[in-house]
Amino acid sequence: MTEPESVESLAFEVAFQELEEIVARLEQEEHTLEESLQLFERGQSLARHCARLLEQAELKVQQIIQDDLVDFEGES
Repeated sequence: MTEPESVESLAFEVAFQELEEIVARLEQEEHTLEESLQLFERGQSLARHCARLLEQAELKVQQIIQDDLVDFEGES
């Protein structure tokens, strides 16, 4: 079995897809306790990574919105 790719190097879409696959495997297949723990650990790492990427994207969007806002003062 090959070593899984580092979670930190995964794009959001790839990490999220792998997380979905792990959830499906845990729900549908029988595993040894060790295998289940390894899958759970990987899933937790993927979930944290996805959450971080979403937070970063949200901050970037907020920055863009803030940069685009213009102060308007009513002209008399």
